[in-house]
This record gives sequence, structure tokens and C-alpha cells, in this order.
Amino acid sequence: MLTILHGSDLHFGKPFDAKVAGVFLQAIRDLSPDLIVLSGDFTQRAKVREFQEARDFLRGLPDAPVVVTPGNHDVPLYRVWERLFAPLRNYREFISQELDTVTAVKGATVVSLNTTAPLRAIVNGRIRDRQLLFAAHAFHDAPEGELRVVVLHHHLAPAPDYESDQVLPGFQRYLDAFSKMKVELILGGHLHRAYIANSLDTFPAGEGRKGIVIAHSGTTTSRRGRARERKKNSFNLIGIAGDRMVITHYLFVGEEGGFVPVGTHAFPREAGFLGEEEGPG
Repeated sequence: MLTILHGSDLHFGKPFDAKVAGVFLQAIRDLSPDLIVLSGDFTQRAKVREFQEARDFLRGLPDAPVVVTPGNHDVPLYRVWERLFAPLRNYREFISQELDTVTAVKGATVVSLNTTAPLRAIVNGRIRDRQLLFAAHAFHDAPEGELRVVVLHHHLAPAPDYESDQVLPGFQRYLDAFSKMKVELILGGHLHRAYIANSLDTFPAGEGRKGIVIAHSGTTTSRRGRARERKKNSFNLIGIAGDRMVITHYLFVGEEGGFVPVGTHAFPREAGFLGEEEGPG
């Protein structure tokens, strides 16, 4: 079985909650995932001090592959010169030199794409054509039957609640492209509440194509939770076994002293690369 732990929106800086972060680290150790995904917004204001703290946090993670991507808060908002000419300088120095990455683990190929757009859409982001080609090449070389995952910061499907959020512009074209690449799972953050969606809810797939599962993590270690996760923290644990994928939503519950599982979603898979053993949940 393959397990992926997915958190997001750590927001080192004023909103960061060190107590929750410590509990999150312990949860990672206890769950011992095969892969850790952190989908952007490592900082609140893209300051050097905030990035240094985020780097130290990453260094404290258990020994497992880590997939990262920048978020819009990792780009300076008020330091205009820096935003125009070196928007991800601090991210590259302290988090990752690479902005688009491919990570291969047994049973999965994970493509992480930088959706920040400092000049045009600092809040809602963009995906560029060259990034779609990058992903297509990566998945072309992926073994048949393995899980294909895309990691973004921004969202391609709205949260099913009362808050109105504009999805990433051009989402229909991106979903169509990822569907052709046989992507099964898209992981994201940005909205500060967790939810599970299907690409078919917002855009019909072409003939013979099934929908893509879209899973978002809430803010895992900050006080900026929104809507039903206001003042709450969350992450997701994805288990892949045989012909199914199971996503378990973990929520920080102060009375319990940690993150506890509060919901599970199960999805069938056409491919069964990892055998027939049972998944989590």
C-alpha cells in the first residue's frame, strides 16, 4: 500500500500556530507516510525570517520524500520591486530551487506545478502551456498502472460551501489536459478548508474518460481557517491499495490533543498496481 500525507498553507509568520505544528510533526511520525506533500503558502508575507522558519520545519520532517510547491503568499505582496523582478527568490533559497518537479515513488508519479502568477494574478494563479508539456512528458514516462498525481497550490474546483471563490482561470482546459494524461488525483490548498471534489462536477470529460479526484487540504498549521474550518487545522491522508483510493480527512481537535480522523472518502481505481491489500479507513 502507498500512503501520501497531504498538508498545506503552513503560513509561517503571524498566523502560524507553533503548538499545532508540533502536533502535526508528531502525526507525520505516527502515520509514517511513504510521501509527504505540502501544497504551498509556506509563509505569510514571503519574508526571509518566515522562510528560514519554514526551512527548519522541513528539516525536522521524517525521512520520506517531500513534494512542495509555492503559493501566492510565498510571493511578496507589498515589496513591489521584488515581486516584479525576483518574486520567488526567497522560496528558491530556502524551500526549493526547482518550481516544477517530478517525484517518483513506488506506485506513483507526482508532478508539482508552480501556479503563482506575480505579475497577472497574484491571488488566483495561472498554469502555463510549458508546464502542461512538462507534466505530459513526465507522465508519458510513468509506468502503466501507477497513480498519477498533480500538485498545485490553487484550486480547479470550488469548495462546496457558502463562500464564493474564483477557481483558477482556464480550469476547463487544464482539467481536460490532465484527463488526457490519465491523472487520477489533484492535490491543492489555498482555500483554507479541506474538501473532496470530482472534475466532472465542474467540467465534463471527453468520451471514454473518467473524472479526476480533486482533494484539498485546509490550512494545516495556521489560524487562518475559513468557512466550516474557521479556526481549525487539517490535513489529508491518501491510501492507495489495489483497485481503490481512500482519502481520510484529519482535523485538529484541541480536546483530543491532536489530529483525529473525521471523514473518509473511497474511490475505485481502474489500475491495481499495488496489489489487493486493504487501504486505510
